[in-house]
Amino acid sequence: MNLSDLQPAIDQQWDRDIVPRLVEYVRVPAKSPAFDSGWEAHGHLHAVVKSAAGWAAAQASAAGESPVLAGLRIEVLGIEGRTPCIFFDLPATGGLGNQRTVLVYGHLDKQPEMSGWRHDLGPWTPVIEGGRLYGRGSADDGYAIYAAFAALAALDRQAVPRPRCVGIIETCEESGSPDLPHYLEQLGPRLGEVGLVLGLDSGCGNYEQLWVTTSLRGLIGGALSVEILEEGVHSGNASGIVASTFRIARKLLNRIDDVETGRVLAEAFNALIPAERLEQAASAGAILGDQVWRQFPFAACTHAPEAHAQACMSALPVTTDPVEAILQRTWRPALSVTGAACLPSLEMAGNVLRPKTVLKLSLRLPPTVDGEKASVELKRILEDDPPYRARVRFEPDWAASGWNAPPIHPSLASLLDACSLQTFGRPAAYMGEGGTIPFMNMLGKQFPRAQFLITGVLGPHSNAHGPNEFLHLGYAKALTRLIGGVIAQASLA
Repeated sequence: MNLSDLQPAIDQQWDRDIVPRLVEYVRVPAKSPAFDSGWEAHGHLHAVVKSAAGWAAAQASAAGESPVLAGLRIEVLGIEGRTPCIFFDLPATGGLGNQRTVLVYGHLDKQPEMSGWRHDLGPWTPVIEGGRLYGRGSADDGYAIYAAFAALAALDRQAVPRPRCVGIIETCEESGSPDLPHYLEQLGPRLGEVGLVLGLDSGCGNYEQLWVTTSLRGLIGGALSVEILEEGVHSGNASGIVASTFRIARKLLNRIDDVETGRVLAEAFNALIPAERLEQAASAGAILGDQVWRQFPFAACTHAPEAHAQACMSALPVTTDPVEAILQRTWRPALSVTGAACLPSLEMAGNVLRPKTVLKLSLRLPPTVDGEKASVELKRILEDDPPYRARVRFEPDWAASGWNAPPIHPSLASLLDACSLQTFGRPAAYMGEGGTIPFMNMLGKQFPRAQFLITGVLGPHSNAHGPNEFLHLGYAKALTRLIGGVIAQASLA
């Protein structure tokens, strides 16, 4: 099929209908439960689910001369105490039969606000500028359900035969998808035999071709607590006798990674990188070059005197080699401290030796490392033989295994190249992602024979989870018609 035939209807729907919807979606602080303990009372997750489900259902009534989304069934599912979930089931057209099924995945919950937004932007303040929609959640991942339905409706308007499509749009992905297994168990008999999983919650190396996600890292996290006193004491009296809890925490973190290189030490947190992934990283590195690391907002050296300005450089990454950088963020573990407690503000920091330090730890894992086992090992390493017999506790709050895609079928690889060439003039590119989507691992186990197309719009500078997050509107439109072509032409046998 010629994907350009889908472009007018898709572009029009994005401009007239979808962008205004996403603008309103950005305004809603629909934070994931991990960041909003009162999510149910606040009602924001229910609001975005109701809005998206209502919009999707309304598309079936826009039927013109040809049936559009005929037979669509869409439901908002709820289990007491758990976040809501959208499920849709759309029968096949053109006599293809409903045994050939595509499963579409996305989510509507969001990360929290984060500081550092540009003065005229904000997480809940939608701004369209330079072809980008700024604000929290539209790219991660509110656009997914809208793009999927726009692609399906465009196929139906052109009377292009397509297989049965089902979809799951959850609202706790940013919390590790704890509620999703319960919905998968409930929906299992209704999903049928899934031949292709289409996940729209991932990244892209540039905005100039299709990027296929080949792997996702796992993630374990929790709170490391170090306590040595019952109460704070005068630092002039106690320092040198009583160890600082912050220094003890530093010693404990040194058990995890090399402070000079960031290399995670324990074998339990490392894995061999498959040869195919090494080859794909080399190809992606050749395409992206320094953009792999230049996409990040490194701090510029602005504090030096004017006389020394030439010697003052921006901060540098761990490695400037593009291939190594890709492998670092996709197949190697990395430890981050993402939060802290028991530290007074600068204004309130007196000369006191603090009794306790708590650090929030986040350890990214290679795709093939078992998250639960790694979490147990992290707790053991941190708690065994504490320095100065301090009271040390690690309380895990997150353990998710990564995902390594099954080998791609040659026919699907050829189709993805063809669709990318038609859409962008460039073939598809393949690269792992450093983030975690627990749903992919769950589905991989449930549908071991399925093929996967995991992709998304989170490209350079889009800054998901951080300040100034944006959706690249031109790329989102192009990806919409590309996935329409894949849905229509994929062999699901």
